[in-house]
Amino acid sequence: MAHSARRDSPELPDFSLLKRLARDQLIYLLEQLPGKKDLFIDADLMSPLDRIANVSTLKQHEVDKLYKVEYKPIVSTSDQLCFLIRPRIQTVKWICDVANADKAAGRFRRYKIIFTPQKFYACEAVLEEQGIFGDVTTDEWAFYLLPLDDDIISLELPEFFRDNFLAGDQRWVRTAGSALHLLHTVYGPFSKIHGIGRFSKMAYESWREQVEEGETKARQAEIGKVFLIDRDVDYVTPLCSQVVYEGLVDDIFRIKCGCVEFGTDVTSSDKRVKVMLNSQDKVFDEIRNEHFSNVFGFLSQKAKNLQTAYDKRRGMDIQQIKTFVSEELKGLKQEHRLLSLHIGASESMMKKKTKQDFQELLKTEHSLLEGFEIRECITFIEEHINRQVSMIESLRLLCLLSITENGLLPKDYRSLKAQYLQSYGVDHLLTFANLKQSGLLVEQQPGETLTVMESKVGKLVNDKAAGKLTDAFSSLAKKSHFRALSKKLNLVPKSDEEYDLRVPRDMAYIFSGAYVPLSC
Repeated sequence: MAHSARRDSPELPDFSLLKRLARDQLIYLLEQLPGKKDLFIDADLMSPLDRIANVSTLKQHEVDKLYKVEYKPIVSTSDQLCFLIRPRIQTVKWICDVANADKAAGRFRRYKIIFTPQKFYACEAVLEEQGIFGDVTTDEWAFYLLPLDDDIISLELPEFFRDNFLAGDQRWVRTAGSALHLLHTVYGPFSKIHGIGRFSKMAYESWREQVEEGETKARQAEIGKVFLIDRDVDYVTPLCSQVVYEGLVDDIFRIKCGCVEFGTDVTSSDKRVKVMLNSQDKVFDEIRNEHFSNVFGFLSQKAKNLQTAYDKRRGMDIQQIKTFVSEELKGLKQEHRLLSLHIGASESMMKKKTKQDFQELLKTEHSLLEGFEIRECITFIEEHINRQVSMIESLRLLCLLSITENGLLPKDYRSLKAQYLQSYGVDHLLTFANLKQSGLLVEQQPGETLTVMESKVGKLVNDKAAGKLTDAFSSLAKKSHFRALSKKLNLVPKSDEEYDLRVPRDMAYIFSGAYVPLSC
């Protein structure tokens, strides 16, 4: 969430420094390969690189042509090839194939690989295995943090979650530690660090090691406290549907690297438009954290204000018109363009979200968070799956049900899984296995729910009846960790209280007053 201009809030550090540092280092690394060269860039580095160094900057440093890494034979005719990649074995193998194909064709080229944010031993081992270790030079571009806005910086590592929490691969923990070290070096020492979770502890220890290894220069601290929170501490927050403008834009259009691409339904033309979403966009800055029900009011007021600003021209003399054109007109035109885009986006979202489905979806999520009418919620999820409303939404609801109820009853798990696979395809068997492994969608184990009383009753009555009793007891016996936590921390506001979304009193307004994000 973006920083609001509160009078008592301290001045923000200048995060554009991080951008300048990254750009200078990249230019230095490109100049290590003098002369004209072609640059191959990993697909998921395209957007971050665009924010750091645009095409003209790269051209100034003798980059001739730019290509996206596509894992197929290359068409470049240059004698020097530079590869800017994430440290992935698949990409390194492809580079080896390119070099070996050149060798077989008797062609001599120079190759340079720039790994970002760091180089892994496994990648160098592949180069050695494929016999081209001596033919390439390798470097590291220590690009750890990308400023997305005045007060938002991101690691932009999409694979962090999957590698860490699913595959158990902890290589990115050092990256997180290095990012902390960079902040510490550039903006001075932190007054205190708080953390929760295993990986937070590991990232903290990695940062401590790097601080002890490096030399310390006393400088003024610009960052006070740092909070490290593991994602698995709070899975509920990303599983709930957001109802603030920025959250809905992300849900529907997907914000990537601080940018969003609006389609033809938003632009009312045959062109798609990429828009940077940050506080420089004055229209977006005013509505980003507003509950969606307030957005249209804001936009129509903004349109009236713009019209008033345009109408000022009437009755001006030549000199005033000249001043108006040179100082104000360009800004007004830019604001007008952005306003029409955000109105288009809001209308498009209304078409997709005002259907009865969205209201029902929110109601189901709220019931799951409060622990009411769970059977009705399961029925809604089944309908959602069978009508194929949305594959991702169905999974989100299943995961939310599992986390809030501390796992699904075995018969519910089997039934919902079968319906999902029939609706969306059996290839999602792997999806269910992955969700189970990461603890997002699990079934309750009999050992957790059987009580002494229940096992005694089970011996007294026949099997069929015992089965029904087991289900009844298990729903009584289990205590949801989420329920206990939300009670202790008061995460679910009382539903009988009136919640004013225009003047919210706490963070719960982003979920229509249903839930205060645990991480907040």
